[in-house]
Amino acid sequence: MAIVLYGNFGMTSPYVFSCMVALREKGLDFTMRTLHLEADEQRNEVFESPSITGRVPALEHDGFWVAESSAIVEYLDEAFPAPAYRRCLPEGMRERARARQIMSWIRSDLLALREERSTTTIFLGEPKKPFSPAGKAAADKLVRVAERLVPEGSSTIFGSFTVVDADLAMMLMRLVANGDEVPARLRSFAETQWARPSVREFVDWPRKPA
Repeated sequence: MAIVLYGNFGMTSPYVFSCMVALREKGLDFTMRTLHLEADEQRNEVFESPSITGRVPALEHDGFWVAESSAIVEYLDEAFPAPAYRRCLPEGMRERARARQIMSWIRSDLLALREERSTTTIFLGEPKKPFSPAGKAAADKLVRVAERLVPEGSSTIFGSFTVVDADLAMMLMRLVANGDEVPARLRSFAETQWARPSVREFVDWPRKPA
């Protein structure tokens, strides 16, 4: 069995993060290969053709390629199912639907927050700037939604860890790591996920400061 995860050079992508967490939670061995996106390495035919869309992250598993982080996570959960492997998404149909909703929302909404609190402010020490009105509105929305998702007194959304917990924690850490205001219970939720071994591997990846 050969698994290769393709990521961005610098390892700051929250989507590469999601896939790496899934692989580690499954206990799967894999090779990490990074592409210099600024140099358009993802447009090289060797990568672009088999990945179909030329997007990072992409996963190669025994000759099969799939790109887009949420698709990769779902593929891993089906290719390496429970109980032999830890689940990355909830077991129940409705809970899995909710998990997909959250993953899609995190990847498609809150653009101003993702721009103004880029993951480079977390991992490369890039200075943060004051929020624009749009950035502040996005931050407030993140907090509102997270408060609905994370039950009182719980460190996970669905009762046990899923990749969705890590994804939401990454969004919240854009605020927490930059000293922005976050309710105590959401800060605790994010910091609990941040301490998880599968998460720490990505967080502690050796990077060059900005």
